[in-house]
Amino acid sequence: MSKAIGMVEYKTVSAGVVAADAMVKTSEVSIIEAQTVCPGKYIVIISGDLSAVNAAVEAAKTLHGMHLINSFVLGNPHESIFPAIYGAAEIEAVSALGIMETYDATSIIVAADEAAKTAIVDLVELRIARGMCGKSYLMLTGEVAAVEAAIERAKSVTAKDGMFLDSSVIAHPDAQIRNAIL
Repeated sequence: MSKAIGMVEYKTVSAGVVAADAMVKTSEVSIIEAQTVCPGKYIVIISGDLSAVNAAVEAAKTLHGMHLINSFVLGNPHESIFPAIYGAAEIEAVSALGIMETYDATSIIVAADEAAKTAIVDLVELRIARGMCGKSYLMLTGEVAAVEAAIERAKSVTAKDGMFLDSSVIAHPDAQIRNAIL
């Protein structure tokens, strides 16, 4: 039994709430987030054992399938995912800053997991569709080459589904930028 994270994203609040209810009734999972995000979509992020998360996400996907935007299940997510989702990452130094945006909420978490597993980087923040008209972004830091590799991997993962929007890498960001984001 391994730790996992799963998510569903719906076009409507009604479908999302029904799916969230089904997820927790299907298997023993914990809701990390269940809320409305811009522009009136609904996301549910859960965690638990891999088999339980798989079952819960599959149950949600069968409900209101026509309103489902996207979903995922990640077994053994990188340990920095959770603090980044909560905005609680503790970052001490910033050699380079990587930023990547997606068109949806689900793909940013998968991209962040891939980025964090590709190179030695620290996830700073995962902004999941709140206040962004449904878009999402990640910020990560590390050495310049590591940040570039992580962003390239994240881009390739999101581009497969057409969800990649934009990305940048800033080598040695100014102190004012570091202070503003940390």
